[in-house]
Amino acid sequence: MKQKYEILKNDDNTRLIIREYGELDKDSLSLLCEETYDDEAVSSAVAAGREKVILVLRTKNMYPPRGYAEKIADTVIDFFTTKKSEPVEVFIDEPAASSKEILTEAFMGIEEDDSEIIDDLLEEDFEADSDDSDEIKLDSSIKIADDDAADVEDEL
Repeated sequence: MKQKYEILKNDDNTRLIIREYGELDKDSLSLLCEETYDDEAVSSAVAAGREKVILVLRTKNMYPPRGYAEKIADTVIDFFTTKKSEPVEVFIDEPAASSKEILTEAFMGIEEDDSEIIDDLLEEDFEADSDDSDEIKLDSSIKIADDDAADVEDEL
């Protein structure tokens, strides 16, 4: 999915505006959200670093994924440090972000050594424990009689 974030100042230069656009139709970006931020709050966050900028920029209405938020925060930091007056755009075109097949290692930050441990856990053999006896022991007042058991093949 293609997305664009437009970063600009309002007419009075007192507020930061971020507009989020998304590709809803092929080759056409539509405005999804617009957030305004207090200039002083953002400039103090810029002085505190990227993590603080991400915290300030994420809102209930605009909460981009971590990778997007980092790119936006870096652009906002550059926007404030160079004191740009023209709008700046951040383009994101990541087809993997919209697909259902996200690599576990990339998503969770699991290293190769850790993935082998996880594979070993998933390959445990549980059949030996469950097949020890033919009887199923139930602590219930309902008893199943052997004569009443239905044979599935006879009923079809």
